[in-house]
Amino acid sequence: MATDRKRKGRDISGILLLDKPLGMSSNACLQQAKRLFQASKAGHTGALDPLATGVLPLCFGEATKVSQFLLEADKRYLTTIRLGERTNTADAEGEIISTRPVGELTEQALVTCLSQFEGDIEQVPPMYSALKHKGQPLYKLARAGQEVERKSRQVTVHDLILHEFDGTSLSLEIHCSKGTYVRTIADDLGEALGCGAHVTALRRTQAGVFRLQECVTPEALQAIFDAGGTEALDALLQAPDLAIEHLPKAILSTQMAGYVRQGQAVMLRQLPSHGLVRLYDEEAFIGIGEVLDDGRVKPHRLIKETAR
Repeated sequence: MATDRKRKGRDISGILLLDKPLGMSSNACLQQAKRLFQASKAGHTGALDPLATGVLPLCFGEATKVSQFLLEADKRYLTTIRLGERTNTADAEGEIISTRPVGELTEQALVTCLSQFEGDIEQVPPMYSALKHKGQPLYKLARAGQEVERKSRQVTVHDLILHEFDGTSLSLEIHCSKGTYVRTIADDLGEALGCGAHVTALRRTQAGVFRLQECVTPEALQAIFDAGGTEALDALLQAPDLAIEHLPKAILSTQMAGYVRQGQAVMLRQLPSHGLVRLYDEEAFIGIGEVLDDGRVKPHRLIKETAR
């Protein structure tokens, strides 16, 4: 029995905000955190490239039920782009495939060119990505020398702010929708300017409501565990409903909450006419509900217990 418990891990729930370091894969970050927390269940909310750093929310236990909302949330990045060189991965991890002069590019001309990448834009996902083609990740096909046709996708760039430009390198702040590839923005910018470009640094500063200043590094995570064990680590976990605080809040009586937990829809007042809501048994978060056409709310995704 003790062996089974050890193998299964601890039944904990919550969101850990990790500051992913350079060169470490998102999965490696996840596995390290899962091991330190001794957690039975954990997942990340969308992988960052090895070159990228910054906000990587990790969901434990019942919090994995809100991970999709973090995956679909807007993101913010700081990125540095080098002009004059194009790589096969659109970042510094790849091989240079062309070198062209930048020319006399003014800051105003750069800002004008950048404006075409704001708003709703079409992007063709890069071959070096985790998207799949017939069950195979595109990056595996790319490493094998294969290239397949990819359909363009519409993404939204809410803000694209130029911070610095020295003639060959620029730094940008980007606020964008899910599915936006900053590497593709860099590559498309380079082609629009006629000189080529690639990302040399990328840092995610926000994912949904979670910001970089709230994050902890893997090194700090290890130090906290060494000093205080799993109890000290548990204090870092965020409540899962923070990930969906953009949804309207619906407070149920204990009786209504009981009906919802049994899969039944209940009638509530002052709800939106449609969509998803956060459900609470008094003040305890119990999951996500969906508003029906008749004004009732039915369970959409319930959690077994209230996490931190």
